[in-house]
Amino acid sequence: MRHIRLIAATGTAVAALALTACDNGTGTEDEGAARPKATVAAAETNVSKSPESSTPVKDTAGGGATEASPVARTEAPSTKPAASAGRKGQSTGRSVVLCNGTNTSVTAQLLSRPLNHMLLTVKNTGGKTCELPYYPVLRFDEMQWVPQADEGTQPQAVVSLAPGESGYAGVLLSAADGSGSGGMTAHKLTVGFQGMTPNSDGGPSATPALPAKGVYYDSTLKVTYWQKDLGAISGW
Repeated sequence: MRHIRLIAATGTAVAALALTACDNGTGTEDEGAARPKATVAAAETNVSKSPESSTPVKDTAGGGATEASPVARTEAPSTKPAASAGRKGQSTGRSVVLCNGTNTSVTAQLLSRPLNHMLLTVKNTGGKTCELPYYPVLRFDEMQWVPQADEGTQPQAVVSLAPGESGYAGVLLSAADGSGSGGMTAHKLTVGFQGMTPNSDGGPSATPALPAKGVYYDSTLKVTYWQKDLGAISGW
């Protein structure tokens, strides 16, 4: 009887061991060896590390974490404008008002000295400062060509006229020695204005009055650049 009880007890122990060892189809789960608490805590800490320095890789064998090679950090695009760029909708340049037939009065005066010369005077009659780029574009009657400017009279800066101020240009009408050709007498003068680039349209022209007898000119007709100081062309 004692022998039978021994066999029964032994069988029960063997069965228990078998159930513990087997995890397939029995509904009993093998939890495996318990991990040290310190290792688990270290793994959780490493997994939550910022990607700024490296990307953690979980160690599936020991439950810990190892560090892979550093990963380049991706920055979000900046919403601030570049320092060299102007703000949207704003101009980085100043507004320019051109002198022309709408904001000036223009006069044409024949000179006795120098001989065969005429003086153009432009007075700013507007309420804002205006600018006189380059030189006047002249047309006598229905003339089909444009008189050229004397490049030696070009000022160092664009002539700028405050309200009430005047600018000047000289006109050589004909050669004193009679060397010019195609001479004729004109009774109408149109003065054109240029924009801020050469030969561009600066706005409405002006038609200053000429003497009743008219003005004689020939092929030597030329002009000076606009001047702020009349003395700059007094001896031209």
